[in-house]
Amino acid sequence: MQDDKVVASSPPQDTSLGKTHSRATVAAHRSFAKDVILICTVTLAMILNIGNSAAVVIALPTMGKDLNIVQEKLQWIISAYSLSSVNLYSRKYTFIIGCAFMGAFGLGCGFAQDEITLFVLRGIQGIGAAACIPAALGILAATFPPSPMRSVAFATFAAGAPVGAAIGAAIGGVLTQLTKQTWRSTFWFLAAMSAACCLGALVSIDNDFTSDIVDRRVDWIGAFLVTAGLTFIIFVLSDGSVAPNGWKTGYIIALIILGVFLLALFVFWEHYLEQLRNRDVAPPTKWWNPAPIMSVTVWTRANGKLAVVLGIAFVEWCSFQAFTFWIQLYFQDYSGLNPILTMVRILPMCVAGVVCNMIVALVVGRIPAVYLIVIGTLLTGVGNLLFAVINPSATYWAFGFPAAIVSVAGTDFVYATGTLFVAKVCLRHEQSVGGALFQTLTQVGTAFGIAISTIVYNATLSKSAKQHGVQVNKSGTNAPRAAQLVAYRDAFWTGAAFGFVGELACAWAPFCARASRVGAIFALIFLRNVGIVGERKKKDVSSEPAENKVSSMDRS
Repeated sequence: MQDDKVVASSPPQDTSLGKTHSRATVAAHRSFAKDVILICTVTLAMILNIGNSAAVVIALPTMGKDLNIVQEKLQWIISAYSLSSVNLYSRKYTFIIGCAFMGAFGLGCGFAQDEITLFVLRGIQGIGAAACIPAALGILAATFPPSPMRSVAFATFAAGAPVGAAIGAAIGGVLTQLTKQTWRSTFWFLAAMSAACCLGALVSIDNDFTSDIVDRRVDWIGAFLVTAGLTFIIFVLSDGSVAPNGWKTGYIIALIILGVFLLALFVFWEHYLEQLRNRDVAPPTKWWNPAPIMSVTVWTRANGKLAVVLGIAFVEWCSFQAFTFWIQLYFQDYSGLNPILTMVRILPMCVAGVVCNMIVALVVGRIPAVYLIVIGTLLTGVGNLLFAVINPSATYWAFGFPAAIVSVAGTDFVYATGTLFVAKVCLRHEQSVGGALFQTLTQVGTAFGIAISTIVYNATLSKSAKQHGVQVNKSGTNAPRAAQLVAYRDAFWTGAAFGFVGELACAWAPFCARASRVGAIFALIFLRNVGIVGERKKKDVSSEPAENKVSSMDRS
């Protein structure tokens, strides 16, 4: 058993670290133009990923009317896309196949004629994001060694999120309102972007290093366990309040128990596979014992701080995606605005997001990451809070505009600094696994945040309507406006709570084991000693001992 102090400052040795000189040599022969094309390509993938959510979110009311989907079911159009994001393998061809998946099944979404078909196609489309986004993180980490260029590359990649939100909102609003095919045109436009992403990858991304992955088998058992478990839990959260007997309905109780059991079994199974491969004598190669899709020990990197960063990413996306989901419903369903006017009100979020990523690129190598994360998550909570106390008769500039400006800070600061942190503390062969964990938790956070806030919205709407003497129908269209306002406010209060939980998560780094009990102070407490994750000047990393790469960041 290793000493805890050693584990904190020295992750297990990467058996392929001897190859780093050859990697550095290969990277040195890449042209600057090829590096630029690579950064643009992976950033386009991020734009495409976020655009596939932003464009669909703004078209939700139109899609609901066209396909007769009640409001409580609309969240599944977003959640189905998010729940598929569990990465299996990585690098160049996984990236290309992932982009192709997003394009092909997005094209199919544009031809869907009913809600079930749309939900299924969105779920399969999400597999593309599960592949290409974590692969992009691994590609950046493998191509750019610790240097100012790496900070620029990761910040540019993260900037794809607000740019994707801008393009998605703009395209979603314009095409939904002005084209004959309405929301279907949005999917077709995004499919064309997927094709461009595939072409850029073929030109700019180097082939995988043969030492990266020896065992190419897929852990289908683990993939099934985690996907089924998450799907059952999110289904219960979204449908529990509207089931025939509410939360007491038999299948709701059965599915929540089954979902939790499958997730626990997934963790046990991944740990078993990892221990199996660490034995002195290699076990016989069978179809059921490949490399785990999630290394359990990777969560312990940097003395457990990696687990804290992943937890912060989860709650931050719960907060921000709940905000983006409800803000467009508030503008369109409550305020009666059309998609284009809604898009105009959301666009400041995108401009602010680009500015936030420029700030990250400038300061990430100069100030500790904890400050960026704390400020960002606090501002996302404030954005939700402004809508939680909104006065509908007030001008947009009083509540809507400042909320749009500050709400994006959390996701942009957390994504850029978080992915840099993952790249810094994970071993070389874990880069894509770490990126996959980060991406997966943000996507699951999206589904979880929307599901929880929908539960709050439905419960508040029903209760408030009864106080006005109205029994709300299945679609909620007969609810009094006063009851709708209270329900919207409570949904935003839920998003604010998630944001403040994440903001309070970063400062007690030595006490990571107590995270579950002190979740409310997540950011100020657990990450106070993380330090600086970016680079100010180039260093000779090839001669730096592996055990020193994390300790400098983990020093008290």
